[in-house]
Amino acid sequence: MADRLLLAAIVVFGVPAALVAYISVVEGVLMRLIPFKQQPRARPWLWLLPALAFLLVFLVYPTLNTLALSLQDAQSEHFVGLANYAYVLTDGTMLMALRNNAIWLVLFTLLTVAFGLLIAVLTDRVSYESAAKAVIFLPMAISFVAAGVIWKFMYDYRPPGVPQTGTVNAVLTGLFPGFEPQAWLINPPWNNVALIVAAVWVWTGFCMVILSAGLKGISTEVLEAARVDGANEWQVFWRIIVPLLGSTIAVVATTMIITALKAFDIVYVMTNGNFDTEVIANRMYKEMFNARDFGRASAIAVILLLAIIPVMLLNLKRFREQEAIR
Repeated sequence: MADRLLLAAIVVFGVPAALVAYISVVEGVLMRLIPFKQQPRARPWLWLLPALAFLLVFLVYPTLNTLALSLQDAQSEHFVGLANYAYVLTDGTMLMALRNNAIWLVLFTLLTVAFGLLIAVLTDRVSYESAAKAVIFLPMAISFVAAGVIWKFMYDYRPPGVPQTGTVNAVLTGLFPGFEPQAWLINPPWNNVALIVAAVWVWTGFCMVILSAGLKGISTEVLEAARVDGANEWQVFWRIIVPLLGSTIAVVATTMIITALKAFDIVYVMTNGNFDTEVIANRMYKEMFNARDFGRASAIAVILLLAIIPVMLLNLKRFREQEAIR
C-alpha cells in the first residue's frame, strides 16, 4: 500500500515538478547560450524535445524493431527474409482473416456512418435532443470487452423448443412463431455480420457526435431558403446537408476504416476468431502469444500498419485542405 501511495505521489507531484524544472532549465539555456534573435526558432524545438523523445522511444523504435523482427524466424534467431510475409499472404487462415477484415471495412464503415448521420439529423429536430444523444452515445462509455460480453449474451442460442435466453432469438421467436432459433456466432457467414452489428452498436454514438457537431455548423438560413424554394426534406438532406458535411463525413469514415482494420476486442471476446470469424489483429495476437512466433506476428503487424497508413495520409491531406480554406 505504501509503495502505491509513493508511486501516486510521484505521478501527481513529481511529473509536474519535473516539467517545471525542465522549462526553467530550457529558458536558462536559451538566455545564456543562444543569441536573442535565434531564440524564437530554438524555443519550440527545445520545449518539444521531451515529447519528441517519447515518440522516438515508444513509437519510432518499436516500429523499426517490429520491421526487423518480421524478417527473422519465430524466435528471432535467424534471418528468413520475406518468408513470414509469404506465409501471411498465402496461408488459408490469414487469407480468411484478410477477407473478414474487408467485410468489416465495408459493412462497419457504411453502417456506423449512415446510422450516425441519420441519428444526428433526426435528433437535431426534437426537443429531447440531449437525452436521445446521451442514450445513443452510452455504449462508448463502456469498454469494448464489456460490449462483447453483452452481445454474447444477446446472441445466446438454445435448441428449438427450449426457452431462449438470448435476446435476439427470444424476440424473433416471439414475433415470428415459425422462426427457428439461430446460432448467430457459429453459423458463417452471418456470424461475421453479428460481430459487426455489435461493433456498430458501440461506435454509432461516436459518429453521431462528430456529425452532429458538423451539422450544427450549417447555417439554418441556407436550409430555410431551400425549403422556401420548394425543396422537400429529402432534397434538403441529399443536396444541401450531405454536400456541406462532406469533409466531416470523410473524416468520420476514414476513422471508422482504421477502426475496422484494427478490429480485435469484439472478435476476441465473442468468438476468438473461431467459426471463420478470424481478423488480422486477432491472428497477430495468436501468433504472438499462443504460437510464440514473433516473426509471423511482426509481419502481420507490419501489413496492418501498411494498410492503415494510406487512410491516415488521406486524413492528413483533408485536414491540410481545410486549414488552407480557412
